[in-house]
Amino acid sequence: MVGTIRTPGGLEVPEAAIRYTFVRSGGPGGQHVNTTSTKAQIRIDLDACGFDARIDALLRARYGHVVRATGGESRSQWRNRSEALERALAMIDAAVARERPRVATRATRGSRERRLADKAHRARRKSDRRWTGDD
Repeated sequence: MVGTIRTPGGLEVPEAAIRYTFVRSGGPGGQHVNTTSTKAQIRIDLDACGFDARIDALLRARYGHVVRATGGESRSQWRNRSEALERALAMIDAAVARERPRVATRATRGSRERRLADKAHRARRKSDRRWTGDD
C-alpha cells in the first residue's frame, strides 16, 4: 500500500499522519551544531492513523493523541529523521504488544540444594564473626 509505513510489528501508519520538525541540537559540536537544524522531532497523529478500537485505546492510554519521538545523535538530518521514525514506530509496537502470561515452574532439586548450601555457608560466615567471650 503506497503512502504507509509499517512498524516492525506489522501495523500500518499512513505517511499523512507523520509530521517532522527540525531544530538545533544541543551539546558540544562547535560551529556545525550552532548553525544547522539537524535534530529531528516526529509527531504521529493517532486521529489520522485509523487503527482498530483496541489498538487505538492502548495507544491513547499510553501516549494521548500524539506519539512523539526525537533523534539527534548524528550530524546528519536524514539519519536523525530515520532514528526518530524508528523510535516512534517501536513505541507504537511496545504499547500494543501483549505480555505473555508467566508459566509457573518449580525449582529444580539442584537449585534448591545450591540455595541451602549457600545459606548454610553464609550462616557459618556470620557466626564466625560473632564474639564468643572466650578470648
